[in-house]
Amino acid sequence: MSEAAKEKTYSEDEIKARLQQELPQWVYEGGWIRRTYKTAGWKGTLMVINTVGHLAEAAWHHPDLTASYAWVEIRLQNHAAKGITDKDFELAKKIEDVVLWQPGKEGGALEGTPADQRFAYIDYKKSHA
Repeated sequence: MSEAAKEKTYSEDEIKARLQQELPQWVYEGGWIRRTYKTAGWKGTLMVINTVGHLAEAAWHHPDLTASYAWVEIRLQNHAAKGITDKDFELAKKIEDVVLWQPGKEGGALEGTPADQRFAYIDYKKSHA
């Protein structure tokens, strides 16, 4: 029996309950957990894609991505297990933490992205809606 075959896959009700509790901006649809991040433009979109790529490669669990000028959609599903597993939830949480990180709101030496539109990156208001 392969390692993937041993992984627990969650039912639709279990997935929706976990998303509501742990990842309220993510949805379950078409066999995937998914989330769209709004960006301020192409630069932010590319940065999100690269960030997700780094996290996915480090985790060895790879999402499907769709992108346009000012948004990135991330879809997670464990292909080997044929469903949603803990790997999907854990990677989604890490993506959420990193992409939505706003150091300026935490205090400390890191100020975060300036309010000036020339430096706009993630549209935090739309990504939280």
